[in-house]
Amino acid sequence: MEKLEDILARFGTKIAIAGDQDRAGQGAKPKLLPDRHPVRDFFIADILDCALKDDRHSMEHPFFSLSKKPDRRVREYERDGVHITIKPGADGMATIWDKDILLYCISVLTEGLNQGRQDVSRTVRLKAYDFLVTTNRHTGGRDYDLLAAALNRLKGTVINTDIKTNGARRRDAFGLIDNWSIVERTTSNARMSAVAITLNEWLYGAVIAHEVLTLHHDYFRLDGGLERRLYELARKHCGHQPKWAISLELLHLKSGSTGKLKEFRRKLKFIAQADELPGYHIRFDEESDRVFFYTKDGKKLAQTLALTSGL
Repeated sequence: MEKLEDILARFGTKIAIAGDQDRAGQGAKPKLLPDRHPVRDFFIADILDCALKDDRHSMEHPFFSLSKKPDRRVREYERDGVHITIKPGADGMATIWDKDILLYCISVLTEGLNQGRQDVSRTVRLKAYDFLVTTNRHTGGRDYDLLAAALNRLKGTVINTDIKTNGARRRDAFGLIDNWSIVERTTSNARMSAVAITLNEWLYGAVIAHEVLTLHHDYFRLDGGLERRLYELARKHCGHQPKWAISLELLHLKSGSTGKLKEFRRKLKFIAQADELPGYHIRFDEESDRVFFYTKDGKKLAQTLALTSGL
């Protein structure tokens, strides 16, 4: 077991000022993207005040491409008795940035359930501008086109899996969303203003069963696909615990990275050095080829490790 003083010394002053680590500008590079919309109207602020949610199953398994380049390869993933096949559509596999649409929908649905609303259903209506601002995107004409392209990739990507959701396990094949449609356009340029998105029953069942976790809003400021995926895995497995350890080989599998293990190791070291993940530090141990995730809550880390180490 690692000693408390070794862990604290390794991160140095980063632990002591953990509250500052979620701001842009940490380390040399890369940095978190800037907050593109620091001033928002009250309605958008209300949306941002809602807890950002993600479903546990897509956090655990690599459903999405980590590249912005079109990926049309069929992928197979098997772990702990769960088998998943991801088949991209003609526009390529849905990316981890496309997943922001699902995060937005999951968050809206969860908030509705928490409020006891009776109109919660698989179909979620969202304002395109609200989505772009909430997910830290630009709001130019091209960004509305990119939103439509993301919706098409989500619709076209098909998942075959036997993951258990809402208490039931069955073999299913489904698109990441069932369908989407423009329900309102602006009067000035006929650009999409509002869209209706119907989630698949599998994902909706996970939300209804509250099989979701809260994410840090700075997740939307992570630009790299691998960084986003590492944060998901850290949030899922480390959560509010002081640390989580995993072998590099297994982390490579869970991440969905298509690069070789050697390249994955190189990128991981760079991400660990940049230390940009909201809420978590990463350390790679060369000797054991293991990766350690630590909470950035320095007080919690020190207290918990002191108890477990008998100090």
